[in-house]
Amino acid sequence: MSLTLADARIVTTEGVHDGWLTIEDGRITHVGHGSAPRPGHSLGGRHVVPGFVDIHNHGGAGGSFPSGEQDKARDAVAMHRAHGTTTMVASLVTDTIKSLTRATSSLVDLCEDGLLAGIHFEGPYISKARCGAHDPTLLREPTPQEFAGLLKAGRGHVRMLTIAAELPGAIDTIELAVSEGVIAALGHTDADYEQTLAGIEAGASVATHLYNAMPQLGHRAPGPIAALLDDERVTVELVNDGVHVHDAMLRLAYEVAGPGRTALITDSMSANGLPDGEYVLGPMAVRVEKGVVRLVEGGSIAGSTLTQDVAFRRAVRNMGMSLPDAAQVTSLTPARVLGLAGEIGSIAVGKAADLVVLSDELEVAGVLKNGEWITEP
Repeated sequence: MSLTLADARIVTTEGVHDGWLTIEDGRITHVGHGSAPRPGHSLGGRHVVPGFVDIHNHGGAGGSFPSGEQDKARDAVAMHRAHGTTTMVASLVTDTIKSLTRATSSLVDLCEDGLLAGIHFEGPYISKARCGAHDPTLLREPTPQEFAGLLKAGRGHVRMLTIAAELPGAIDTIELAVSEGVIAALGHTDADYEQTLAGIEAGASVATHLYNAMPQLGHRAPGPIAALLDDERVTVELVNDGVHVHDAMLRLAYEVAGPGRTALITDSMSANGLPDGEYVLGPMAVRVEKGVVRLVEGGSIAGSTLTQDVAFRRAVRNMGMSLPDAAQVTSLTPARVLGLAGEIGSIAVGKAADLVVLSDELEVAGVLKNGEWITEP
């Protein structure tokens, strides 16, 4: 199968140019400037960006990854793909080890089908003081032996572990995770600056939704935020929905970390795409009002109804990014976190044709996954 996209504004890592690209057998084979050498599918001057990559996503369209229900999980994947997210990791939340094992074993099938890029354990090895929307009664101190059991259930598809560095056993568990090719992320943590540095030295390389569920910046007690922002080895996740973090603080983090160390995430949950009302996030009851998700008991923010196309638009309009930089923080940087930057994350010859067509208003007009239309402009 061969497809030429013509009359496009192509967003690459080098900039934006008027041109065309050709797809054959699901891969980009040519990227050119000006008019296409042969007739193709005219995009009428619309932008083409790489497919979005979301490394922290709990579900959508009524589907909850923590439940492990495959049909519902497929609905969530389909909804996010329609919004341009062509690669996503399924994030679980704190639960019993039995429930986590069951959900993981179920989601492995979707990983092997190519619908998911892996599984992320956000809990149960997190701080009670900073647990947010996680059930504090189910939190546990990590041990490498217990985590090894979860890895076994994942059959090579566990991609990330969020952990609080200050917990007993955390450093050993981080070291095990990294040795097994799992990304260790620091988050939902009450760690101080030094404890956070120890986690980074052990191999942690991601900050789970920076700012949220961790101590605030202090000029005498800088805490985890300063340590995570300051270390060149760490990629920081940001939830760019205008609710989790004030735009000024988003811009501050981005100024420090830059596009190469910033990964926008959705932290989406099952109610995304559905009306306001009451839902669940793992074992916790939540309420959605005007698109904002909070625990029924306590009122903590509990995930989001954000999609990655909205995060892209906000990156340009609210964070002041150029189109190439917005593409990097929603595509290439998270792809690098996953070790997939050679395959996806930017528009380049040889890469998978995971692409999003955007209107002048940066609204999704079309989505391609492996060169096949999911929605066609």
